[in-house]
Amino acid sequence: MNKSELTDAIADEADISRASAARALDAALTAIQESLQNGEPVALVGFGTLSVRERAARTGRNPRTGEQIEIAAAKLPAFKPGKALKDALN
Repeated sequence: MNKSELTDAIADEADISRASAARALDAALTAIQESLQNGEPVALVGFGTLSVRERAARTGRNPRTGEQIEIAAAKLPAFKPGKALKDALN
């Protein structure tokens, strides 16, 4: 499912226009992004929790040349599914 299909599904489920559903989805995604940028987790009860994880710097290897390179530390988004989502899939 892509963003357009998700927008259509929201519009059908909520019985609102596609434009309103697109604005609501964009607003929700923006709020989630801003929260994660501030280091705050986003907990959606029954669905899961989005958070930011730190990946430490490490030494890697260029597969083409075999040369060792330093890979910088990074912040990555992480998702931990909630119990209701796990139960719905199994």
